[in-house]
Amino acid sequence: MTKSRIIIIIFLVVAIGAFFIFDLGQYLTLDYFKSQQQAIEGYRQNHPLATALGFFIVYVAVTGLSLPGAALMTLVAGAIFGLGWGTLIVSFASTIGATLAFLVSRLLLKDLVQRRFGDKLKTANRGIEKDGAFYLFTLRLVPAFPFFVINLVMGLTPIRTWTFYWVSQVGMLAGTLVYVNAGTQLAQLQSLSGILSLELIISFTLLGVFPLLAKKAVEIFKARRVLKHYPKPKHFDRDLVVIGAGSGGLVSAYIGAAVKARVSLIEKHRMGGDCLNTGCVPSKALIRSAKFLSHARRAREFGFDSVAVDFDFARIMERVQRVIREIEPHDSVERYTKLGVDCIQGEAQITSPYTVNVNGHTLTTRSIVVATGGRPAVPSIPGIEDIGYLTSNTLWELRTLPGRLLVLGGGPIGCELAQCFARFGSRVIQLNRGQRLLNKEDPEFSSMVMQRFEREGIELRMNHSPKAFHVDGGRKTLVAEHDGREVEIEFDALLLAVGRQANSRGFGLEALGVPLRKDGTIEINDYLQTIYPNIYAVGDVAGPYQFTHTAAHQAWYAAVNGLFGSFKKFRADYSVIPWATFTDPEIARVGLNEQEAKAKSIPYEVTTYPIDDLDRAIADEEAHGLVKVLTVPGKDRILGVTIAGEHAGDLISEFVAAMRHGFGLNKILSTIHIYPTLAEANKYVAGNWKRAHAPKRVLAWLGRYHCWRRGGKP
Repeated sequence: MTKSRIIIIIFLVVAIGAFFIFDLGQYLTLDYFKSQQQAIEGYRQNHPLATALGFFIVYVAVTGLSLPGAALMTLVAGAIFGLGWGTLIVSFASTIGATLAFLVSRLLLKDLVQRRFGDKLKTANRGIEKDGAFYLFTLRLVPAFPFFVINLVMGLTPIRTWTFYWVSQVGMLAGTLVYVNAGTQLAQLQSLSGILSLELIISFTLLGVFPLLAKKAVEIFKARRVLKHYPKPKHFDRDLVVIGAGSGGLVSAYIGAAVKARVSLIEKHRMGGDCLNTGCVPSKALIRSAKFLSHARRAREFGFDSVAVDFDFARIMERVQRVIREIEPHDSVERYTKLGVDCIQGEAQITSPYTVNVNGHTLTTRSIVVATGGRPAVPSIPGIEDIGYLTSNTLWELRTLPGRLLVLGGGPIGCELAQCFARFGSRVIQLNRGQRLLNKEDPEFSSMVMQRFEREGIELRMNHSPKAFHVDGGRKTLVAEHDGREVEIEFDALLLAVGRQANSRGFGLEALGVPLRKDGTIEINDYLQTIYPNIYAVGDVAGPYQFTHTAAHQAWYAAVNGLFGSFKKFRADYSVIPWATFTDPEIARVGLNEQEAKAKSIPYEVTTYPIDDLDRAIADEEAHGLVKVLTVPGKDRILGVTIAGEHAGDLISEFVAAMRHGFGLNKILSTIHIYPTLAEANKYVAGNWKRAHAPKRVLAWLGRYHCWRRGGKP
């Protein structure tokens, strides 16, 4: 630590310590000012310059040291100096003091914070470098944000000192005027009847309303800044245009039509999007058939000598298509047309924040919802284009079962499909860069899945990095690196399951300059707005979750904000998001798991219940799995739950409701659960928590009491 820093720290400690030790805060109270008001006024009349200079220095010191009292001093400035001089003095004193606090924070803390949290702050730093002046101006306009916090936090960012100074001077001016004006009315208070004076009522009304007015003004300014290059139509064809008819798009369009808005839904491929056609629906249909086959192979566990199942893989895949066709009407053009949605088959092109071109026609619209989804990611590996790989989009065209299937990826999609094909009879090799499958889950749950996979004959290749693919005379091989050496893996078909990419390009966002995140998703705010306040994004194209149910969840916010945002906007709520991986055993989760809680340094307690003890699981020959609950230490409030076992995706719902509506394990324990059901596992884990938190001292006294009642000696 440099000598200058040591000197500054000593000065700060002494100055702040003196403020509290000598109770100097008593001089920065309204009562003290009222008691000394006449004396101060008399001194100001005789020594106006000295009074102004002394007040200025004290104000700079208070704000520079981030001491309480700046708001009161602003009111006092109005009372002593009047609106004009009071505003002038406070404007410069507050800005200089704020800049001093900013510089102290920068000198003492910036390097330390950036070194320790630099990776996490990269996005924030880029935002400050690009639009720091505007962000600071926004914060300065809204007095609801404590100014001393803004001073200290901004010192940790890359914003320039001069920028900080002049933006603060301008941004705080409106708030300073309101507070100083209120102070001029306080100075005129001579009796309680004065409280009801019109001037005072107006001043305090402005104090309360100003943050709301300032926030609204900032929103209007920001919207006009990005929309100024695009002429706004005098009349609109539509209230809402939705691009993409997957889960997010369908729900957005449905909500718009339900409130009698005129909505157009544009889809260039098939209604229902990935979920219906290539994702959730076909994969679950395939999983069900594979599970039936696995049960047949477990015939002895259920009391049968043997069960023979003959099947044709092509018929299995035709069944998958039949399931899609049966569900298709739920997402069809016919259904949504009856609901009042104008469904358009075609490729949309956003030409301005107000216009969308499709099939040679231009639609004008007040708001746009982008719900274009995502697609399987294809890694850049030499030779991969020569292999003829499969993805979760193209897999459903298969009619011949691959003899040897190489699955790249250890996430949910890769795991679900690897187990399916292994159960149908493929020799499955699953390759993953990491050391375990499903690495977002706690290790014991990954282990359960990996052990089951190995028992079912899946060859797991963990810590393998693919380097190159080769095709030689019809022989397909992958060269991968493992433990510093190259290994060769031969296969017949390749399934890529290494994640998904957002469909965020090719329909006009680039020309509008809509920024994307590093992962290719569209950058949106808490209200799901892009930089254009009337263009929203939901689902896989927006993130942060790539689930059908979260896309539908976001769609409500986008549709309501797009239609009624001028009156009231709603922040998207991601506080309780559940999901499941439909392997066998199923893994379902909501909230934090243990590895996340540790990474975020969140205190927690763990309570578990092993499902192999559950009566219904034993009767069903599914006595395996675990319920793991994280709670606040000493309390029954749930932080997160992970369940592994049969129907885990269904069992998790009770905990989702508990977290969403704020009830804890005690309420779950007191709820009647039908016997015998798998849902009793939820009650039993709550019982385990209760036993661990039983009041031992009270129970000991109760034991003595019952002993005394029986006539014995305690």
